[in-house]
Amino acid sequence: MRIALINENSQAAKNAIIEKALKKIVEPMGHTVDNYGMYAAEDAAQLTYVQNGILACTLLNSGAADFVVTGCGTGEGAMLALNSFPNVICGHVATPLDAYTFAQINDGNAIAIPFALGFGWGGDLNLEYIFEKLFSEPFGGGYPKERAVPEQRNKKILDEVRKITLNQDVCAILKGLDRDLVKGAFAGAHFRELFEKNAKDEAIKACVKELIG
Repeated sequence: MRIALINENSQAAKNAIIEKALKKIVEPMGHTVDNYGMYAAEDAAQLTYVQNGILACTLLNSGAADFVVTGCGTGEGAMLALNSFPNVICGHVATPLDAYTFAQINDGNAIAIPFALGFGWGGDLNLEYIFEKLFSEPFGGGYPKERAVPEQRNKKILDEVRKITLNQDVCAILKGLDRDLVKGAFAGAHFRELFEKNAKDEAIKACVKELIG
């Protein structure tokens, strides 16, 4: 699994801590982490949580990432932004239990963490425990296990509902949004390098290339 890490501006200073915790847990599992920043509060490319949604949508729909780890101060804004886009199911995750039940019951492809709430002594350990429980088992296995069948059925129903309620044309979405907002979402120092190497959807790759020039 290729996991993308995205930080918005209010919590950019924690990027290195989050990346370290994420890599420590998932790399021994065979997963790969791509850090899309922000890398520091002073970065020239400043991301808002709305732009986190644009970036996450582009990465997931293009195949450049299989899963997105993001967040903001409370995690709520990032969660809402990501869930505004097609084929993105983002859970609000503050604890290891949140992480496990979201993965097993909701079978999503992104999480939003409240990086400013309760992030004191042991904050890095909480992150490690979150990532450990999130990726401990294949997604969608159900919890409790005897609920697996109805939970999997409900997930499929939700997927079908979202196909109707959310526009599936990612390129149309990107082109319909404010151009500066979209370009800002793709302005990270390593975006071009990582996206060009890992994106699989040629139409979205061409669209992004056209948008950023």
